[in-house]
Amino acid sequence: MLVFTLPKVLFPRMIHWGSLKSPWSHRRRKHALLPKQWKNLFTADGKLVDGGVKFLKKIRSGGVDPSIRAEVWPLLLGVYDFNSSKEERDSCRSQKRKEYENLRKQFRQILKRLEKSGKLKGTAGNFCSEDFGNCSQVFDSPGLEEVVSRSHSTDGGSPAVDDFDLPFYDHRHPTLLSSDSFLERVVGKSVVDFAKWRRIILLDAVRANDDWIVYTPSQAAVSTVKAQRLAESVGLKDYDDLDPCRIFHAARLVSILEAYSLYDPEIGYCQGMSDLLSPIISVVENDSEAFWCFAGFMKRARHNFRLDEVGIRRQLNIVSKIIKCKDNHLYRHLEKLQAEDCFFVYRMVIVLFRRELNFEQTLCLWEVMWADQAAIRAGIAKSAWGRMRLRAPPTDDLLLYAIAACVLQRRKLIIEKYSSMDEIMRECNSMAGHLDVWKLLDDAHDLVVNLHDKI
Repeated sequence: MLVFTLPKVLFPRMIHWGSLKSPWSHRRRKHALLPKQWKNLFTADGKLVDGGVKFLKKIRSGGVDPSIRAEVWPLLLGVYDFNSSKEERDSCRSQKRKEYENLRKQFRQILKRLEKSGKLKGTAGNFCSEDFGNCSQVFDSPGLEEVVSRSHSTDGGSPAVDDFDLPFYDHRHPTLLSSDSFLERVVGKSVVDFAKWRRIILLDAVRANDDWIVYTPSQAAVSTVKAQRLAESVGLKDYDDLDPCRIFHAARLVSILEAYSLYDPEIGYCQGMSDLLSPIISVVENDSEAFWCFAGFMKRARHNFRLDEVGIRRQLNIVSKIIKCKDNHLYRHLEKLQAEDCFFVYRMVIVLFRRELNFEQTLCLWEVMWADQAAIRAGIAKSAWGRMRLRAPPTDDLLLYAIAACVLQRRKLIIEKYSSMDEIMRECNSMAGHLDVWKLLDDAHDLVVNLHDKI
């Protein structure tokens, strides 16, 4: 009997993947964290076993079952400490609810001053007034990458800020914002800034994507009366063509985004933030908990919305470096097209694949990404992950590796067919509904393992 031994070089990819053990490959991918598994992760006093290692590993390899997302996300996004007991989380939830309610009261106080001063003019439908500059381009146009117009004031950029020591306004201060001078002294913004933010929030809220509806039956079944009552309470208008569930969703967006603009006035509100909040309020039905989940999410994502765009440029530069290290041929082609800065993936970066993936895929990607970030934030990634860490090292920039993988998957098309950055941009904008999120993560894993130290 003849035995033929084929040289290993004929199967470099197969051997390569076998040694890396990607947690997202088709063979190894685990199921989402299920309700029974979620309950078994806690001790008798409600603390996570082993400091959250099993919790994060499970989510990282398969995401979270939709039925328990509203319970899991506050812990995953840092609303509650990994070492907290159930009693401590209950106490924290109560305190944070009061803080959110206080933010809402303070913003309503600002709105009253705006109304008295006449600065709150116009509606969501005609917000492009003289103090917005050029508003000819809208956020949901095919080329989000072209939209760089900001809702901030136009005087210079913002200083760099540490991710976990944000210069937020002290929302626990019992004094309401009773004067313009107090507002400027404490928050560093004028009432005009809040007027601008509010107008854009109102516009973006009524234009929110409705692909979340099938995932939230309770919110989808909201009555017309309840939806209109909430819309009236936040001053939402121009929603005549919307179903009750979308009116209700839009009103919740307005309420939470207004509170966030006061919570983090350095960022305030920029178009695109509603894309990040919309999935959260679809899952988390309590406004206070949804707000704090969003605030936890924004600790990393807020850099996408800075006026000076330092955060965006840094991320595009990383994507460019990954492509250059992995595929120099593709990178040289991008150089010829003057597209090596990877500006064509601007939209993917700023709203974290929200426009390229469907609702469920978006949540899966975000949950894996949040698990990586939580592991690093809690110090778990450096100690307790052991061999798992070596095989698939957690990274704060998993999203960027996934974006680079998305581009690399289309390398042949880009090299052979496209002769301008505009063509590549159109290709990126047409990906919606055509991506496999787990294949994307699988390819991203290959890049992380081989290029992380170099990048």
